[in-house]
Amino acid sequence: MGDVQKGLLSVIQRLKGSPEQELRIVLLGLDNAGKTTLLKRLASEEVSTITPTQGFNIKSVHSHGLKLNVWDIGGQRSIRPYWRKYLGSTDLLIYVIDSADQKRFEETGQELAELTEEEALTGVPLLVFANKQDLVTAAPAAEIAEGLNLHTYRDREWQIQACSALSGEGVQDGMNWISSQIMNRKK
Repeated sequence: MGDVQKGLLSVIQRLKGSPEQELRIVLLGLDNAGKTTLLKRLASEEVSTITPTQGFNIKSVHSHGLKLNVWDIGGQRSIRPYWRKYLGSTDLLIYVIDSADQKRFEETGQELAELTEEEALTGVPLLVFANKQDLVTAAPAAEIAEGLNLHTYRDREWQIQACSALSGEGVQDGMNWISSQIMNRKK
């Protein structure tokens, strides 16, 4: 962003009366679910060449007057035990599911259930992106929500959003939900 744009942004923020709010978002899910593609889509970056995440990526994304510091952590089985080390001070959890990989629904459901039991995530809002909806074999978001037993989550706000990180469809709807969660917390 150029200096002129930054200057204009700070003037607008002063007029609004508050500095840009920063949030820590952790982006998790099994390997090959589409986490890095989603993060690149959020950051308006090219999504044509993505390689598996070894460790983690961090990007700051500006949306709805918020600065979202998004931690994209690899989903390979060998990395998952380290997820818990990144959960402190999390404002929102985004969990990405490959809607077309029905063989792994049980595994991804188990990982999500274990995550939501973590003390560091108590009460933290959860956005589940049912990704890869552009594929013919993708399960509908409502079916995934039922399989994950999301309706039993009483200790947090949650939302499931059908999307295609590749095409961008549904991604903005998820970002709108994040924004509404943050605005509701401020009240």
